[in-house]
Amino acid sequence: MSVKAANFQTSSLARLPQGALVRSVLAAAIQAVEPANAIHQHLRRVEKHLLVAGRKYDLTSYSRIACLAIGKAAAAMSAAVAEILGERLTESLVVSKQALLKGEQATSGRFQAIQGGHPVPDANSVQAGEYALQLCRSLSEEDLLICLISGGGSALLTCPADGIVLADMQALTTLLLASGARIDEINTLRRHLDLVKGGGIARAAAPAQVISLILSDVVNSPLEAIASGPTAADPSSRQEALDVLAKYNLINKVAPAILQTLKNGAETLKPGDAFLERVQNVLVGDNRLAALAAGAAAQSGGLQVIQLGNNWQGEAREVAVRVCSYLQTNNGRGICWIAGGETTVTLHGKGKGGRNQELALAAVDLLAGLPDVMLVTLATDGEDGPTDAAGAVVTGETHARAHALGLEADNYLGNNDAYHYFEKLGDLLKPGPSGTNVNDLTFMFRF
Repeated sequence: MSVKAANFQTSSLARLPQGALVRSVLAAAIQAVEPANAIHQHLRRVEKHLLVAGRKYDLTSYSRIACLAIGKAAAAMSAAVAEILGERLTESLVVSKQALLKGEQATSGRFQAIQGGHPVPDANSVQAGEYALQLCRSLSEEDLLICLISGGGSALLTCPADGIVLADMQALTTLLLASGARIDEINTLRRHLDLVKGGGIARAAAPAQVISLILSDVVNSPLEAIASGPTAADPSSRQEALDVLAKYNLINKVAPAILQTLKNGAETLKPGDAFLERVQNVLVGDNRLAALAAGAAAQSGGLQVIQLGNNWQGEAREVAVRVCSYLQTNNGRGICWIAGGETTVTLHGKGKGGRNQELALAAVDLLAGLPDVMLVTLATDGEDGPTDAAGAVVTGETHARAHALGLEADNYLGNNDAYHYFEKLGDLLKPGPSGTNVNDLTFMFRF
């Protein structure tokens, strides 16, 4: 699905003369990592050959060519692969948050779609995991499996290890999210508790040839962390997974079966494992690509662009202090700073929001009264936390506008209720689900 600049309208962006430019910058970021574009840039068919990142595959040498697509971008990525391979694609299993199939995929019996649970796995996620393992185990040395992996895959596709039930994994995920654990820490645990993760899909598909095209939603894009690495080697150990539980004081809060598996279960696939000999993993899009595209759009609009890197992590309200310092200490004009990454939120209240909205709310008082400044937060999947907003817009006038309505940022921040604060101001970004996911971007403008 294509996200256009008009999708990013808010009260402040409609009111300020720079609003159109800001909307175009946001749209450029999303369009650069649109799943179909990412697939077509890395996967090409030339007659009987498939070209993938410098490698050539003879399509006539395979008996079956199957596709397994998992994650928020699964439907769009699989549609692009189906377009490229045509009738040569034997079958496809699509596991996504919406599980929407388009075109021929929607009417052909060769394609199956399952809507999994996210951010907490559900019964559909388990069914999807079982179907995925069945598909992979049915493949032979003469077959090709194309895996399409994107953000959200860890929850959408799951098959708990022996002795662990779905309720155990649901409770674990909820505890980790509420504790403010980073996504890479959460996925370290998932890899050691699940049969499809930590190279589990590669193990099940062997000895078939496997090509994985990966759209990264993890800071720095370590392959083992994206959707918990279904076709990648896992450098972490069971002890490191236990260390994550200890870090957040969860050892005594998780199910006994989880502790038993982490202490005595089988290890994940490690670098150099024989099960990975016929696996090609290719990164097709990430946060850096989105940030560069946004920067190019800002530059075209006459702004000086300063890229701050794509490794911004930590508590959202603490990151807000750091990014706002660029606006507080720099008096230059016509500048756009871009920071990529993914923050976390430790829940203290019972409000509604997400990490991007929380970062924006924490910035309100920091930017109060500053002229010609704007901060915009953006979840590239279009959905920040369990809300329909992707982020929010803050200007130097936000504090005064809110105060006039009886809204105090500190009160809403204490209740983790950024959504309702910005909803009352009309400054929630609601572009709708983007169909992609490459973490978050924060933009600081001084016009």
